[in-house]
Amino acid sequence: MNLIWATRGRNWGFRFLRYGGLKDPLPAYDEVFSGAGDAPKLCFRVGDKVALRFPDPNGRKDAAGRVIPHEFVVSPPEADQIHSVEDALRLVWPLVADEYADVWDPPETPHVSTQR
Repeated sequence: MNLIWATRGRNWGFRFLRYGGLKDPLPAYDEVFSGAGDAPKLCFRVGDKVALRFPDPNGRKDAAGRVIPHEFVVSPPEADQIHSVEDALRLVWPLVADEYADVWDPPETPHVSTQR
């Protein structure tokens, strides 16, 4: 699945963990999320891409006690299957859950995924 994934960890700030195959995911991320608003849960379609945001399904919080949000930009063809946050939890979260469990509270700040 072609994903841009941005989140934060227990002791590290917001960063991209997956780049969706791009050298710099920020322009694509900004394009999709610019009109998405700030709701804690959202599934927002922009053209053929989907912006997703949902709180950490395991209830993890950062060191300041804030719920950790996960934000994704999903491209076709997978985007065609996602119409709700529930779809994202079923289709997207299982792809990154173990990866996030490994990095959310590391002794050092995580490096970006090798699955850019």
